[in-house]
Amino acid sequence: MIALTIADLAAAVSGDVHLAAPDTPDTVVSGAVDTDSRLIGRGDVFVAKPGETTDGHVFVGAAVEAGAALAIVEHVVDVEVSQIVVADAVAALADLAREVVRRVRADGDLRVVGITGSNGKTTTKNLLARILEGEGETVSPRASFNNEVGAPLTMLRVTEGTRFLVSEFGASAPGEIARLAGLVDPDVGIVLMVGMAHAGGFGGIEATFAAKSELVRAVRPGGLAVLNADDARVAAMAPIADERGVGVRWFGRGADAEVRADDVAVTADGTTCTVVVDGEAHPLRLRVLGEHHVMNALAAIAAATALGVSAADCIARLETVEIAERWRMQPLGSDSIRIINDAYNASPDSMSAALRTLAQITEPSQRTVAVLGAMSELGEYAEEEHDRVGLLAVRLGIQRIVVVGADARRMFLEAVAQGSWDGEAVWFATPDEAYEYLVGELRAGDRVLVKSSNSAGLRFLGDRLGESFS
Repeated sequence: MIALTIADLAAAVSGDVHLAAPDTPDTVVSGAVDTDSRLIGRGDVFVAKPGETTDGHVFVGAAVEAGAALAIVEHVVDVEVSQIVVADAVAALADLAREVVRRVRADGDLRVVGITGSNGKTTTKNLLARILEGEGETVSPRASFNNEVGAPLTMLRVTEGTRFLVSEFGASAPGEIARLAGLVDPDVGIVLMVGMAHAGGFGGIEATFAAKSELVRAVRPGGLAVLNADDARVAAMAPIADERGVGVRWFGRGADAEVRADDVAVTADGTTCTVVVDGEAHPLRLRVLGEHHVMNALAAIAAATALGVSAADCIARLETVEIAERWRMQPLGSDSIRIINDAYNASPDSMSAALRTLAQITEPSQRTVAVLGAMSELGEYAEEEHDRVGLLAVRLGIQRIVVVGADARRMFLEAVAQGSWDGEAVWFATPDEAYEYLVGELRAGDRVLVKSSNSAGLRFLGDRLGESFS
């Protein structure tokens, strides 16, 4: 965080100061800000956030022992440290992020990019950050820090020398993207796609469209919306941009996109294509597995070139990226038995893309194995969408379908109903049971996809399989 006095901090969060010796209102604090006492270091600011299972106020003492210089709390804690008392710690975190970004923007050359979409946010964030890091200090989220806590914590990492802030905006309900993006008024807003992820929380696909379009509405006038020309719902956000005085830059596979991909070829080593940027062609070898990640790369290129990065530099930097993120199409195991661990997030769209990638990268002499768990946050659409995944796995000719968990059982039942199965599809209640089956079932030449939402816990099953067959 930039250097601020305790008085400045209190003003930013509308809090009351309770000083501990030897501090005064003019004492300067410049450490990192966090809500996790285990991550606090000397000079940092600890935000005591109440949680569902515990209360951050319990850990103020631990934060001070770790070196915290200041605590933002909802009530005074009997610990010898200066404290700023606020009505709502999470709201205070957002207010502080807004003020820090405002100050850096006013005094420097900070450009802010916001990213949203039903799928692909984290991959696109990582690809764009890799490009922009070559231009100057770039701040981007750790993992998927994209909610009401993670997004402000990312924003608070900017310094006076930061040139680019890349913010990822997730949401499970209407209004959340508007609140988060409103903290920074992005110069560039990227909308990747409107799909069924979190449809249960939003109340359907049209409500999801309205929620994702909140980012376009938050882009500052004179800024730019980077929109997916291949997604009709995303394309329908262009009039919103026009109303706001915001330009539009299109990416996609179609000929009309300003940044597009031609001649896409998918292999087990990655994806090759020709990227055309404003009429100029560039070959790209993307090592991140999966054809669907080409669209994420196009979005990153569209945003970066709008910010002044040459297309050639974008391509060169993207080719250094080996994986999107841990547990996202992450290759594990060995050349003999390859495990693809993609079990951090799952939606109908990403599940379909991952299964298609599995089919594309498997040679005729090899066997496809899909280890599938539940997709969360689909609400009333859950049964129908799980059925569709089971059907798709059959139609793609996946040779072994291993379904794990009660919430995913419909995938197994649909696979059995749609094919002439003789043990090709199996179901297990727990990841441990699935692991015991798989270590005896997998053989040389198998290509294994592990795919589920985070809550299903299959990412750890993928890790275990990767270690067993490394």
